[in-house]
Amino acid sequence: MSVSAPASLHAGAWRTNGLAFAGGFIALAAGAAALSGALPVGFALATVFLFAGPHNWLEARYALGRLPARAGKLWGFFAVSVCGIVGLTGGYAALPFLVSPADLVSGPELYAVWCSAFLLWVAFLVWMRSRTNPRFDGGWVWPLALFLCAGAWLSPFALPIALVYLHPLMALWILDRELARSRPHWRKVFRVAALCVPVFLVGLWWWLKDAPGLPGTDQVTLAFAPTALRADTLADHSGAWALPDVSPHFLVAAHTFLEMVHYGVWVLLIPLIGLRSRPWELKAIPAARRSPTWARGVAAVLLFGLSAVVALWVCFGIDYETTRRVYFTVAMLHVLAEVPFLLRMI
Repeated sequence: MSVSAPASLHAGAWRTNGLAFAGGFIALAAGAAALSGALPVGFALATVFLFAGPHNWLEARYALGRLPARAGKLWGFFAVSVCGIVGLTGGYAALPFLVSPADLVSGPELYAVWCSAFLLWVAFLVWMRSRTNPRFDGGWVWPLALFLCAGAWLSPFALPIALVYLHPLMALWILDRELARSRPHWRKVFRVAALCVPVFLVGLWWWLKDAPGLPGTDQVTLAFAPTALRADTLADHSGAWALPDVSPHFLVAAHTFLEMVHYGVWVLLIPLIGLRSRPWELKAIPAARRSPTWARGVAAVLLFGLSAVVALWVCFGIDYETTRRVYFTVAMLHVLAEVPFLLRMI
């Protein structure tokens, strides 16, 4: 005769596992905060070198496992998503070539145009998502988008800088949605654990608010001129040129901390709970089950992604600064792709 465990025992196991998961996240965030504050430049170089490529590949693999095999009634949503991702990425990559550091007239206007296009694209996607199940009232998105567009014209560089700091947090939102799907008993304790992120940010600010300039005098560590528009240094990419009253040391540390949390979520936590099979098993990918031709196409995409990871490591080793600059420009595609993916998870 078999004896099943009491329901309370199962619930206790869920809680224990959830606490271990939340504790692991806090440990990851604490280590990232400590290293970012103590070694902002070195830790930034190491995290991008080690995790930039792998986390993109794992994110693409996760998305392939969640996308439907056929678009069906969602064809319009996916079409608008792809057009926006490609068009906005191309526009963002072209901005540094269209705007010179001395061009303070047309430069802000071009950034305002890009920001407005981005905000209206997101608003259109939210409105389209509201008209599919589960439905919700999406009419509020248009006045909000227009209000933010007006703000973009008043301060054209605010949104690009905000994306630098907000994008890493999108991984936490996606992880929360994945927990709601696969580990609902862990979700509450994880949300409590996620509060450590703003706490560590405040701690970094208190630690570094009066810190001197970044250590080192090479091109990577020096802050760019306040009027510069191109992200050619770590401090510039963190927004030091637009926030002259904030310690560049803190800005680089805060950005590095958030990026490491982002990488940790995609490289460790989401694969731990979100991948339904081993990354190289194609049977768990809906598109790969359509036909042998589609399976070969999905395999080719994943192999291309792996080759891109290796190529990034090689290029980082040859010319780190140029590769990092190109990577963070092209990485806008990665940022934009998360928007429709996250909307479909709501």
